[in-house]
Amino acid sequence: MENPNVQQIVEQQVLTVAKAVEDKIDEEIAALDRLDTDDLEVLRERRLQQMKKLAEKRSRWISLGHGDYTEIPSEKDFFSVVKASERVVCHFYRDNWPCKVMDKHMNLLATQHVETRFVKIHAEKSPFLAEKLKIVVLPTLALIKNAKVEDYVVGFGELGGTDEFGTEELEERLAKSQVIVFEGESSVSTSRSQARARSVRQSGNGHSSDSD
Repeated sequence: MENPNVQQIVEQQVLTVAKAVEDKIDEEIAALDRLDTDDLEVLRERRLQQMKKLAEKRSRWISLGHGDYTEIPSEKDFFSVVKASERVVCHFYRDNWPCKVMDKHMNLLATQHVETRFVKIHAEKSPFLAEKLKIVVLPTLALIKNAKVEDYVVGFGELGGTDEFGTEELEERLAKSQVIVFEGESSVSTSRSQARARSVRQSGNGHSSDSD
């Protein structure tokens, strides 16, 4: 039989937590009630300005090639690319299977993280860069912020040690070095979930029309 004292303590803790939550909600409602029309207009204007700045940033990123996974044609171009963008992920590759696997994930992340430039450069055709950045294992990702290499992802060692790692794992690794903006939920998995939801809805609509 459960100890009545323990049950009483648990019930009291639940009541305490519920009261704290209720008080917090009351405070937020009271704060909203205190807002007059001018305050709401100020908040609205501030939000519009934030949205405008974000749109301007996004437009600039797109103009610099963000949103696509592209190849840097020469070592000389590497420096202009990393100077133009605040955050760059550069894949040093050669024509082999592991690098093709990395290409697939980089291509996905480029479309989901427009705030970062995703590029690749052929390591064997870039001997100066490869030596300067000590690129030995391929694939290697150079994680660059403000024109400075801050970190590396070398091979698949940090991604489970296999070529079957998920894009989400690479996304989390890049977020760890703060070379992408990551809110804690994978934008790749969210995008896939939305695509699946659209597919289910479309299938459902198609089924309905067939049965009519």
